[in-house]
Amino acid sequence: MSTGDNSMRPLQFGVTCYEQGLVEPGYILFAPAGGSECYLLGERGDIAHQWRLPGKLGNYGQLLENGNLLVSIKQGGGPKLVAGGGRLLELDPQGDIVWEHTDLSQHHDFSPTHDNNVLYLAWELTPSKEADRVKGGIPNSDHEDGGIYEDVLREVDRDGKIVWEWKLKDHFPYDKYSLRPTTNRHEFAHANACHVQADGNILVSFRQIDLIVLVNRQTSEIDWEMEDRSWGGQHDCQRLDNNNIILFANGSEQPAPEHSRILEIDPNSKDIVWQYKGQPTVTFSSPRVSGVHRMANGNTFICEGMHGRLFEVTQAGEIVWEYVSPFYNTVPQIGTTNQIFRARKYSKNDRRLSILFQN
Repeated sequence: MSTGDNSMRPLQFGVTCYEQGLVEPGYILFAPAGGSECYLLGERGDIAHQWRLPGKLGNYGQLLENGNLLVSIKQGGGPKLVAGGGRLLELDPQGDIVWEHTDLSQHHDFSPTHDNNVLYLAWELTPSKEADRVKGGIPNSDHEDGGIYEDVLREVDRDGKIVWEWKLKDHFPYDKYSLRPTTNRHEFAHANACHVQADGNILVSFRQIDLIVLVNRQTSEIDWEMEDRSWGGQHDCQRLDNNNIILFANGSEQPAPEHSRILEIDPNSKDIVWQYKGQPTVTFSSPRVSGVHRMANGNTFICEGMHGRLFEVTQAGEIVWEYVSPFYNTVPQIGTTNQIFRARKYSKNDRRLSILFQN
């Protein structure tokens, strides 16, 4: 598996492409991995706003409807696994904490719900003696804590009370999906995205088994699922306004040369109805992290996370805006990097921006 060698430094930083008139006007929110800052970036590369976090970044941040920042930071003391956070914070525009919730098992993603709660991903340890239901992986490679960590969806209210919980072990069809033979059995199945849809149901991405599922918030059943090993460990699945699903297909552990793709999928036929690839394909490749979302004008905003590259493409695949992060930090097990887990672009007329700038 390629690790995306960060010794391959970009030749230029900042805004490297800007096709005014073709770009969706707006601002980009991103947080450099290993740092303690979150930036709101203008299209010309100017820092329009900045939050200083009270700790090291967990994974990323997003704007809430009230203009505040919802972000995860590393708390320490949780399971020794990749992409742990442990502490969720809501920060006002001045950086003051207005809400926080600590759960040492919190990891990767989180999402506000329609009733002002917060849904997030968490881990729960399944002892080795009960973990036979997890198929595949490297034999005898359970986590040092004595089992396999499995994923949980957990929703908390403003008081930190758990109001809903969904455990993988209670609902997952283990007989249908297994770990790759080269994957250790530290966890199953490495959930990395939880997207709350307009109807309250939740799209969840499981990277280790190239699977996305739709969890019914009312029944807790899996209403829909799709697996495709060619995705190579996907990230950031979301439901679009046209009911299709968009995701970042990382392309790890695929035939050389490895490359990433952006896929828009019809959930009924499971056909790819639109995709973006680099030209040539090796010019777009991030085996880990990364994200994507669709803009109001039909453009697609992409975070090629391992190289700190953010860019926007048209429906025809033309790059109309590009930015390479100049912010480097030291990240354990990676080294010095400008990596970005995920970024979001907000349209200029987004109400969240209006509230933020008024403060």
